[in-house]
Amino acid sequence: MNAAQKLRQTLDTIVASLESGRDASADWSLLHRLLGRMPVDQAEVERCVGERDLAGLDALVTLVEHPERIGGPRRDPAEVPYEEKHAAMKAFRKRLKLSRLADESRLSGRLLTKGEGSSIDAIIPPSEYPREVWDALVADGELTYTGQGFFALA
Repeated sequence: MNAAQKLRQTLDTIVASLESGRDASADWSLLHRLLGRMPVDQAEVERCVGERDLAGLDALVTLVEHPERIGGPRRDPAEVPYEEKHAAMKAFRKRLKLSRLADESRLSGRLLTKGEGSSIDAIIPPSEYPREVWDALVADGELTYTGQGFFALA
């Protein structure tokens, strides 16, 4: 399961909990944390979570699921220097580790962690580096592109 699937699953859980009357504060918190790591407008994330705007959150999750809507000029992946790829790979591993840790430490209804390992195996890479860096790392065999803007360790 990648982070976009986890976002969609969490949003669906929130919608289901509103219909059943169940408390979804933990799900709101998880959704807020996950969206905070995504390449979307963070002011819009704060607004949607603060106002509990499900339509706005659905639009943000859809944007995460379809990153090709975020465009921009690109350079050739072969032009990316080794130092930039090395730093990007370090940031990617750290982001993946933190995403997994956040998923594993999620609280259950019994105020204990759920005790399961994380099912997150792919993430949207950190936005500090352009797409060309990630494409170069895929070409080098360091990462695997899993679709919809998500990458996993090779």
